[in-house]
Amino acid sequence: MIVLKASQDKVLAALQAVSGIVERRHTLPILANVLIRKQGPQVELTTSDLEIQVRTTVEFDGDAGDFSTTVGARKLIDILRSMPADQTVSLSSNQSKLTLQGGKSRFTLQTLPAEDFPLVQEAADFGPAFSVPQKTLKGLINQVHFAMAVHDIRYYLNGILFVAEGKTLTLVATDGHRLALAQAELDTEMPKQEVILPRKTVLELMRLLKDGGKDNADDQPIELRFAGNQAKFSFSGMEFVTKLVEGKFPDYNRVIPKNHRFHVILGRAPLLAALQRAAILTSEKFKAVRLSFEPGLLSIASSNAEQEEAKEEIEIDYGGDRIETGFNVTYLMDVLSNMGQDMVRVELNDSASSALITIPDQNGFKYVVMPMRI
Repeated sequence: MIVLKASQDKVLAALQAVSGIVERRHTLPILANVLIRKQGPQVELTTSDLEIQVRTTVEFDGDAGDFSTTVGARKLIDILRSMPADQTVSLSSNQSKLTLQGGKSRFTLQTLPAEDFPLVQEAADFGPAFSVPQKTLKGLINQVHFAMAVHDIRYYLNGILFVAEGKTLTLVATDGHRLALAQAELDTEMPKQEVILPRKTVLELMRLLKDGGKDNADDQPIELRFAGNQAKFSFSGMEFVTKLVEGKFPDYNRVIPKNHRFHVILGRAPLLAALQRAAILTSEKFKAVRLSFEPGLLSIASSNAEQEEAKEEIEIDYGGDRIETGFNVTYLMDVLSNMGQDMVRVELNDSASSALITIPDQNGFKYVVMPMRI
């Protein structure tokens, strides 16, 4: 039976969409496979790692009838990648094997039964659905993802907090040293819902979401639904279900400092370039830079254990008191690298308090970074 028949690029795109979560080594061998379910011309591809499940439905040519099996996802992708993009490929079943053919190439792959594939049990208590453009959600995630913790013992920090309330969607990430918050407006009024998406889910969503473009599919909204222990995303013919991180996220409103005495607006690109140069001579362990704000001038200095030093100066429009403070240079470069705006606003109180970085004339983004003692 011919399960599917199409051009290499179409089959490969469908497989790559679902295969990002597939681990090469797994305790359950079947989790390295993709579940293929054929119902007439519709072919459903599903992958899972027991925490996340991704499914896409595509129409392919092939024989009539229904069929299901599972086959190694990575092997299938590697073989398809080695073939020309415009070549017609077919996948046909024969007993417990699948045969992939294209041109004069033929590959026979071992399968495992579809009924053994562990599908994620979907929650019964999903809240009301709401939608945002894919471009908007991807933009929000881009603005905060770098502040997520990595393997922190406070497991609730290893992800992003999503809060839907009223007509606002808020995303927050923190690792305890810095915090990033980004907001967008919703079309519909929502009751308050809070969930923490795991790090792996966030990175996979970033890979799958479209930036918006000429193709109409890129402008399709993404539908979000939250339950007590699950989140569900539907977009561009895909369905993405993930477990949530349990735990209480810190009160981010208390972390964001207010009523700063001093602020300066300066060019993002020149500041980022100066920090990147100064970072070269920071010590591997502390990555510290010293920032000195004085009327008309920002000085950036770094040094290391070999007594090497770097000093950068930027002319700024600032008339406040002299403030000298230290920061982890990586935390500053992260936020500046993930912003697209020309100008940034830096707000300070004194050398011992956190700095607040925002975007002039935009209220939806805040980045707080704690100072370092140098």
